[in-house]
Amino acid sequence: MAVCWRKCGTVRMIFLMLLIVGVCYGNQDNFDEELYIKPLSSGHVYTHFQFTTTWDIDIHDQSSFVHYNLFPKSLGQIINKYSVQELHLSLTQGYWRHDKWGYPILSAPPGAELYVWFQENTINIDESWKELVNALSGLFCASLNFIDEAITIIPQLTARPNGAASDKYSRNSAYLRYASLPREIVCTENLTPWKKLLPCDSKAGISTLFNAIQMYNTNFHSLAVHLRPVCKDPSCTSPALELSQSLSVVFDPPIREHGKQDWSLWKLFGRGVKGPCPVASSSNVYVDITDNTTSNPAQLSPEPHSVMTSSRGGDTRLYAVYDMKQWTGQKQLLIAMKWTGKHQYTDPQPPQIHVHRFVTGYGQDKGGITCLLYNHDPEKYQSVIYLDTVPWFIRLHFHTLKIESNNMILKPDWVKYIPGQDRSRAYMLEMVLTLPPSSTTSISIDFERAFLKWTEHPPDANIGFHISSAVVSTVLHHGINYTSPDQTSARLAQSMFSNTNQKDFFIRLYSEILLIQLPVPDFSMPYNVICLACTVVAIAFGSLHNLTTRNFSPLDPNKKTGLKAKISALFSKLKRKPKSEEEKVTKGKGEKVKTQEREGTTGKDTLAEGDS
Repeated sequence: MAVCWRKCGTVRMIFLMLLIVGVCYGNQDNFDEELYIKPLSSGHVYTHFQFTTTWDIDIHDQSSFVHYNLFPKSLGQIINKYSVQELHLSLTQGYWRHDKWGYPILSAPPGAELYVWFQENTINIDESWKELVNALSGLFCASLNFIDEAITIIPQLTARPNGAASDKYSRNSAYLRYASLPREIVCTENLTPWKKLLPCDSKAGISTLFNAIQMYNTNFHSLAVHLRPVCKDPSCTSPALELSQSLSVVFDPPIREHGKQDWSLWKLFGRGVKGPCPVASSSNVYVDITDNTTSNPAQLSPEPHSVMTSSRGGDTRLYAVYDMKQWTGQKQLLIAMKWTGKHQYTDPQPPQIHVHRFVTGYGQDKGGITCLLYNHDPEKYQSVIYLDTVPWFIRLHFHTLKIESNNMILKPDWVKYIPGQDRSRAYMLEMVLTLPPSSTTSISIDFERAFLKWTEHPPDANIGFHISSAVVSTVLHHGINYTSPDQTSARLAQSMFSNTNQKDFFIRLYSEILLIQLPVPDFSMPYNVICLACTVVAIAFGSLHNLTTRNFSPLDPNKKTGLKAKISALFSKLKRKPKSEEEKVTKGKGEKVKTQEREGTTGKDTLAEGDS
């Protein structure tokens, strides 16, 4: 009994200690999960998952990265080891069509994009960047290890810090590294490690909707991880670390449902929401019902817990809110929208600013890149930051840069151009432009194609080379069709319903990626050369080998050597009779006598020589 009591007391003490530690460190983490659903005027359905984890620590304090609760340890160790201040990573398949879909919650270019701000105490930023890229490549199972100095740039105005930072970061871009891989393919191998960073994985909460078969058979899907330091109070006396994980998917119900516009969570994802994540502070689903008018009515089921209005910058939107904390049903939550009549499609309203980029010219020697910037505001000028990155084998000619707006030459307010170097640095063009009202601004520049070594071509060289998207950053004067989170928090609820006095609306747009053909050598020529060389060597070696190793012997010209002669000799040999034993004995005796006579004659000759 005493031994049992001691064991029970030890177990109770360990449990109490674990409980105390969990309470102490559990209060430092806060996790929110949100799902945003918006039916687009084009007939598509836009869904955006937002998972926000806030950790009440100072990112500069390395001793804070010891005990983990809700914050993923695998990512925290990488941040602490390489002294990361901010990290922004996106993996996207497809292109977001701004002119038809409006603005997304978070913009991302096709392929992979990564830019990182390092802390001021980083000794060697280039070495830390190289090691960080390889670590993230293994963590997210992506090809980020192909990022090297040849595609890494340091923008001056683009990709400014999004979180709390000192004034030194606003004046100096030496701590920034930016790179993109436009050819990166996104698949389930990236979704699996990404969702493991969530506290509930995909076992509970809104993340149970993750069905790779349904999600990767869509028009657009994008994974993103954004890490930044934030302030808990206006004076920023209590710092915190915010991790935002987002997943955007655009579905096309008419294609999936044979022309029907009706959609539901079951039709989109093949499953429903089972309930909230147990450790989530909030778990909400927002459905945009602003366009549910009397002329085009739709029925939403089941009934939402509440209907809330969002007003941001002159734009008012209506949302049906489902609080998963209040969902007490035993079954899954299967939100569905069904139109009572025939769905009427409307022409999409283009946003105030959008961009279009394409390649000009023909042939495989020279060409050009043209980017069109559209400003649909009828009254106000719009200042934008334009960034274009081109690999070294597309040699830009800066003297051919031409900017036109409504058939008038437009001078940039600020320009930074860094020429590229072969196999070591990419071309970078960054400008500040002021777009006139109701204008289309054209930015064009000529380039020359370089000749690559035959070992520098990819396996599918005839497809061409992908050029990264151009980046356009600006601050809108109004919030029409704007749904991005504000700078204070990544939570959608705080941006849509709490911050109603927002005046500036920052947006970042990405153009299409470009596909450029380079001169491709005849890869069959090495094969032909190898075959020819091997043939010559084989002929020469064979002749020399025969001359040095063959044994020459004279042949009887009268001897027949044909096939007929060989067959006749074989039959004649078979017809011969074997010799009898007597003939053999007689022959043996005759040979013996001949031998004796020969020996006797030899002896007589020897005696005669001796007598003489």
